[in-house]
Amino acid sequence: MGAWGYKALESDEGLDVVGFLRDYIEKQTNSNHITLSNIVQAMKNKGFFGETFDDIDYFYDVSAMALAELSIEYLDTGTFCGNESSAALIQITIDEGSLTFILRYLKDIRDEIPDQHGSREIVELWQESNKWDEWQTNLTCLIQRLEQEI
Repeated sequence: MGAWGYKALESDEGLDVVGFLRDYIEKQTNSNHITLSNIVQAMKNKGFFGETFDDIDYFYDVSAMALAELSIEYLDTGTFCGNESSAALIQITIDEGSLTFILRYLKDIRDEIPDQHGSREIVELWQESNKWDEWQTNLTCLIQRLEQEI
């Protein structure tokens, strides 16, 4: 686990999400508007999420948490993926279906829905860390915030 903080965006995998999204948005040259549903679909197509919710993987979980953090940042500040690229200037339509999709991942993490090995790796790793309480609080806050937006 390459993390220096308890938030998904404070990890190598979270930065992979940011890098992908910056590239994806840069390629949307014909518009300064994009939908969250298009972002979710592009992430699915590139393997950031499983084919179904039964496909449980640490990377998928971090991807969902990172996208939740980025979406909330956008709702709060109007910027997406930080200020270093045109992604910060893009307008995003955040739809209920996409929020529900992300929320499902977050709730499955919270509820510790196990993978085929009997545990959920992201939960297991954070339980063993000294940042378990902070990580768990962040997850709870992400869930509550997305539920408010639906």
